[in-house]
Amino acid sequence: MEISFRDLMTVLHGMGFGALFMLAFSGAIAELYRMSAPGAPSVPTPREHSLLMLYLSAMVVLAWATVFSGAYVVYPWYRAIPPAGLSDLSNYPQRLLMSSRNTSGWHSLGMEWKEHVAWLAPISITMVAYVFGKYGPALGKLVQIRHAILAFAIVAFIATGVAGAFGAFLNKYAPVRGGAALHLMTGE
Repeated sequence: MEISFRDLMTVLHGMGFGALFMLAFSGAIAELYRMSAPGAPSVPTPREHSLLMLYLSAMVVLAWATVFSGAYVVYPWYRAIPPAGLSDLSNYPQRLLMSSRNTSGWHSLGMEWKEHVAWLAPISITMVAYVFGKYGPALGKLVQIRHAILAFAIVAFIATGVAGAFGAFLNKYAPVRGGAALHLMTGE
């Protein structure tokens, strides 16, 4: 069983950092909603505040790791330019997609959206963590700021979903392949 280095980095980017970030939203949005819901105890205890701050900080790290690994590791491989006259474009995902009218939309719409909307997620979740950390227990008195924090967490969730969905579809039609083969285990 083997995987190429580029496949491994793509998996780390999408299923490692990205999927963990997406899964973390279930806890973050639930807790932020609980604090913002009508009739909810508006002031988190110091322990609740510390735990949620740690949770949000981990989400910030995952979000930036996802975007940076995508933009600066996987994306350059996606955009690689093939040598002149090459007919097998399987190692050049962008050119492979653009070579057919049936798949060119995956690049022009899918990748363009993915590469731009993905940056909203770490920016939004960083704002959420910063504001939550800055105001702390005072958030109990600041209903509009609590609602804004929840709204930005939802924006980050939607941006992550859009980028992740386009990333999965793009990887299906034009996967980033190549690099050294890593042998995970040998068969019989």
